[in-house]
Amino acid sequence: MSASRMILLGPPGAGKGTQAAGLINRLGIPHVSTGDMLRAAVNAETPVGLKAKAIMDAGELVSDDVVIGIAEERLSEDDAKNGFLLDGFPRTMAQAEALEGLLSKLGVELDCCLAITVDNDAVVERLLKRAEIEGRADDNEETIRERMREYDNKTAPLLDFYTGRGVLTEVDGMGTIDEVEERIKQALEG
Repeated sequence: MSASRMILLGPPGAGKGTQAAGLINRLGIPHVSTGDMLRAAVNAETPVGLKAKAIMDAGELVSDDVVIGIAEERLSEDDAKNGFLLDGFPRTMAQAEALEGLLSKLGVELDCCLAITVDNDAVVERLLKRAEIEGRADDNEETIRERMREYDNKTAPLLDFYTGRGVLTEVDGMGTIDEVEERIKQALEG
């Protein structure tokens, strides 16, 4: 696989976390997730981390500029020099455009935006089953469908953005973990 600087996109329940684990092992690149970045920056008490902590402590959502600042700190670390798998970032057009500027500043280009596509109704069923198994009371059909609407409204437009940049690769996320993993391998090698 030649792609080493990648974004992983897909709606909630598409299997991004599961597939990310296999990708980072095969490619030898770090998995860079927004949640992990925020927690690490807060724990390390970096300037951006302290700003994020103050915002989160006030019960507010972390703004794009803070998320982008944290992404810049993380992508500047040594282990990301030869590649990375971004998961959960970018989520909006503003973040995608900021990421382009950030990558340019770092002197690197995005190799691939890997989008895992799924059938929404099947994913709702998958997430409801997972919620039942894991005892996640907050994952009911209403909240799952709201998260999916949020994805459709804010993140799905990135598919056209990355198509226009010539880096979008879509993979069918329906089927077993192994089937999806094999499709991803084939798509990235093709």
